[in-house]
Amino acid sequence: MRLLPAVLVRMTRGSRSLLLLTLIILAGIIIPFMIWGDQFDQTLSLKGARTWMESYGSWAWAAGILLLIADIILPVPSTVVMSALGWMYGWLLGGLISAAGSMLSGIIAYAACRWLGRGAARWIAGAEGLRKGEEIFERRGGWLVALSRWMPVLPEAIACLAGLSSMRWRVFLPALACGSIPTGFVFAAIGHLGQSEPAWAFALSAIVPIVLWLGAARVMKR
Repeated sequence: MRLLPAVLVRMTRGSRSLLLLTLIILAGIIIPFMIWGDQFDQTLSLKGARTWMESYGSWAWAAGILLLIADIILPVPSTVVMSALGWMYGWLLGGLISAAGSMLSGIIAYAACRWLGRGAARWIAGAEGLRKGEEIFERRGGWLVALSRWMPVLPEAIACLAGLSSMRWRVFLPALACGSIPTGFVFAAIGHLGQSEPAWAFALSAIVPIVLWLGAARVMKR
């Protein structure tokens, strides 16, 4: 019985350390938005993003993917870029390009943090904090990754935390696909249809990842 308070203290310290690590990652993403977010929003409006990508001619699709990848460290309005891709290429091809860009962005953030940032994360959060993160991503990582892709700021943060927590590739990749693919197609469809109010897109891109992840999780269990 005497061991119980000590265990609870260690768990509390681990949770605090994990929270500190999460806040540092969020700060690294949010601060650029606070400093340069308005400038990027003005430059990369729907029309501005299309004009910028079209300046690369036949490589406009690659420029769009690079913008989506740059969202890892820069305040790029990714949903606007996806809509611009849909405007340029139609909902099908634009959706494929958008989903590919979102997938690559998540993979790069995950891989970089898993192989390059784990030492720094251990220094910040300690072994107990990382163990706590590993437990969370082992139980609910798929849901966190899939649902985060339709939310602002969180996609990059969750992908980084998944990498730092050594979430398994075979779970991370399907979950990333379940979130990135519907989001890419929904916003590409918005751009293709020329709609300016994307409220319904958020609803759809929140529901579809849940359905896809339920199916993927059932298949992986088998």
